[in-house]
Amino acid sequence: MLRRPRRLRRNKATRNLVKETKLNLHELIYPLFIIEGENIKSEITSLPDVYHLSIDKLEDEIKELKELGLEHVLLFGIPNNDDKDEFGKEAYNEDGIVQRAIKKIKEVDPDMNVITDVCMCEYTSHGHCGIINENGYVDNDKTLEYLAKIALSHVKAGADIVAPSDMMDGRIKAIRETLDKEGYIDIPIMTYSSKYSSSFYGPFREAAHSTPSFGDRKTYQMDYCNSNEALIETMLDIEEGADILMVKPALSYLDIIRRVKDNFDLPLAAYNVSGEYAMLKNAVKNNIVSEDAIYESIISIKRAGADIIITYFAKDLAKIIRKEI
Repeated sequence: MLRRPRRLRRNKATRNLVKETKLNLHELIYPLFIIEGENIKSEITSLPDVYHLSIDKLEDEIKELKELGLEHVLLFGIPNNDDKDEFGKEAYNEDGIVQRAIKKIKEVDPDMNVITDVCMCEYTSHGHCGIINENGYVDNDKTLEYLAKIALSHVKAGADIVAPSDMMDGRIKAIRETLDKEGYIDIPIMTYSSKYSSSFYGPFREAAHSTPSFGDRKTYQMDYCNSNEALIETMLDIEEGADILMVKPALSYLDIIRRVKDNFDLPLAAYNVSGEYAMLKNAVKNNIVSEDAIYESIISIKRAGADIIITYFAKDLAKIIRKEI
């Protein structure tokens, strides 16, 4: 008998009925760039429709996200240049930009799930993700102490989840032990377990004012030629106490997402990074591809195995998903 797969494609309702991969609003995380100042909502040049926001502009932003059905944000803080130093001390200031932003969001909407990026690059005068030693090399073990302080300060301010992105060896253990010692045993850690040294971070570095003043990050971020290394990094983070895993970037690393998903049973996030967003967003705006390409690209990340997707497309996707419903 002739098999006829087209029978299940004959109309939209039937296609929806048998659809294998579906995107849910509850799985999307929207990044926010919080900047010092007042009355600031300034579009980021390299990231169309994404903005620098001052804390007083957060109320409108959070209400908009909630109306769209989005319930998770990932915060990146941008301090004043004068507050940056070689140790990134502003990152764990109890009255720092992220700490105040967390409190404001929780004041506006206590149910908004606030995830914070734990790193030092936005806060250091040199733009690297850790403490620089006398040889100009990022000192892994010395950096751990600072990362733990940053994570603790975020949680004390009200963060629901902390997400260390620095790629130092042993950071999950250091953060977990610090949080547990202070009584925050229920706070999850979403680890950037497979973060590659990628060209696709360019727009983010402009947005976060975090371009290194010398060298690059290849000594601590992963080599994009490697796949097995991702499994090693992931295994180590799990052993140290990670609760949610992550692959970053996403679209050029779908094979890594699949391998991590097949080998580990923790929830898996994928970060659809700034360069991936900017290329596609500009292609849509210039009528090179239709808006449908946005949904198609994100579905590829979900199909590869991601349970959670961090994306600047979250608002666009919320509108698309609502139309589908």
